[in-house]
This record gives sequence, structure tokens and C-alpha cells, in this order.
Amino acid sequence: MFNIRLRDDIILNLQLFADNTMTTATADLSPEMKVFYDKALLESAKPRLVHEQFGQKKPIPKGNGKTVEFRRFERLPKVTEPLREGVTPGGSSLKVTTLTATVQQYGDYVELSDFVQLTAIDPLLAETVKLQGDQAGLSRDTVVRNVLATTTNASFATKVAADGSETAIDDIDNIVAGCELKVKDIMRAVTKMKANNIQPLDGGCYVAIIHPWTAFYLKTKDPTFVEWHKYTDANKLFTGEIGKIDGCRFVESTEALVTEEAGGMVAHTFVIGLGAYGVTEAGEGGVETIVKQLGSAGTADPLNQRGTAGWKTNITAEILSNEAIIDLMAYAPDAQAN
Repeated sequence: MFNIRLRDDIILNLQLFADNTMTTATADLSPEMKVFYDKALLESAKPRLVHEQFGQKKPIPKGNGKTVEFRRFERLPKVTEPLREGVTPGGSSLKVTTLTATVQQYGDYVELSDFVQLTAIDPLLAETVKLQGDQAGLSRDTVVRNVLATTTNASFATKVAADGSETAIDDIDNIVAGCELKVKDIMRAVTKMKANNIQPLDGGCYVAIIHPWTAFYLKTKDPTFVEWHKYTDANKLFTGEIGKIDGCRFVESTEALVTEEAGGMVAHTFVIGLGAYGVTEAGEGGVETIVKQLGSAGTADPLNQRGTAGWKTNITAEILSNEAIIDLMAYAPDAQAN
């Protein structure tokens, strides 16, 4: 029996598919193996889908072109006048804004030479799918991150001098040493969310997607940071979650945006509330594996020397409410632009 460990809690038994081979006539995976490898690819991708997990999910359109519609519902106004006995009030109207986005396709493949026999389940193929799942997850996550980076709602960490005095920063080019992220900066962003009546996500908290180096500064320099195991059940953690500050739960990602600016490296921490953005699902129609066996290229591979294993993903994302996402920028001298 041959098992592949995708994660600590996910082990795939490849023996289940040992007799389920590809045929020379079709040069494709059988339906059962296709489902198997699609699931394996997606399971390997999931730990990387940090930015994707907080968006409004939409399925990939089938037979309806490449356009996805996201809907943003405006808040209803307050009612400040009492009802009058026997009089029906005028009522309110729902205000719905429809935003459209075009699904794009991304993908990659690797070539597997003839020493890899793709006519049966092969350990190397399974390992390749694991690597490609990680690649697909990182790719999808970066696509979503780059959309979030287009928000116009910016905030900047304050600069703290050696004597403890603080200076407000109002431009990304002015972020320099002393502008590392602080708990007070997070509290200011959360307060801004609350003041704008932005609802928190499920669990009653906002979420901040943070780079590992930025998280390091917070955890080592500010004692008010609370590690996850001190406040919650591990079964309820978001992917990548590491802690909490003032009603804001932190999830860590190496793909959290870092840019090189005039004053040095700047880390972008996205603080997110309910309804901030939409994204297409990574499930059915979102990610797939494509495996071609030796000789499937016909005369282009006359000696049956080359097979390939690849993946494709369909995805789009769209900001639905700039008020519900804050790009909180801070100095991060140890980070690298990504």
C-alpha cells in the first residue's frame, strides 16, 4: 500500500487507484483518477488560500461566458420616527449595486520523461501534484492579493521617535524606520471600521492579513498581542491564524504584500470587514489537473519519451466595498518585495 501525506490530517491511499490506468488510445486520466488528482491538487492548494478565504464566494459560470456578477447591498437607513397607529409607513427600497469581473485562467505544467510510467499510479506523479497544488494555491492567492491592493482606503503606521513621541504619516514615501506596525495602529484601523458601520466577519471579529516579519515585530515588541491558543478553540481557526488584537484576528501569509518604496520596504496589512470583496470559488471548475501520458503528443513524441503533468485554475476577484478593507502600511526592513 502506498500512501501520500498531503498534510498532517490528510493522507491519500494511492492503492485505491492502482488498477485504474490510462489507456494509450485516450492518453488521458480515467474519470476516477481525474477526480482523485483534482482533489489532491485542491487539498495541497488550500493552505495557501489565505487572501481568498474572506471574500464573497461565487461559482465559476457554466455556459454563461466568462463574466461573474458580484452584488453589494447598501445599508438601510435608520428609522427615527415612530409608527402612527393605522398608518402604513412609506417603506424603504433595497439598493443593490452589481459589479462584474472577467474570469481569467492561469496554469503551468512540468515534463516527465519516459522513466516515469504514467500508465499507472506513480509516486512521482503524486508528489508532482502536491507541488503543483502548492504552486496553484500561491498563484490564486497572489491574484486575489493584487486585487485587494487596489483599494483606495489607505492607512499608515505612525512614526515613533527614540523619545517615544509620535508623528502621523500621510504618504507611503514617508514610511521609514520607526514606522513599524504597532497595536495602536491596528486599534485605529479597527475603530475606523466600526465608525463606518462595517460589520465584522463571522465570529464577531475583523481580520488582518499580515506578513511574517510584520507579525514578528508585533509579537516581540508589544505584549498586548494575544496568541491564538490563549483565546480560541483551535478547531475554529482561520487558515494561517496566529493571534488577536482588539477584536481583530490575524492570519499570516508569506504572500502578504511587500513593496519597495522611497524609504525602504513597506509591508501592507489588509484589515478586512464583512462584504469587502468577492472571489470565485476554488472548487468545481476552479482548479483542475491535466496529465498527458508518454506518446500522447503523437509524431511530436515518436519514441514515447515525454509525458506532462499540469494544472489550470479559473479565478477572478473584485473589491465590493473600499470602506470594508483598509491597506495598513508599515515599515518592514527585513521583508522582501513580493
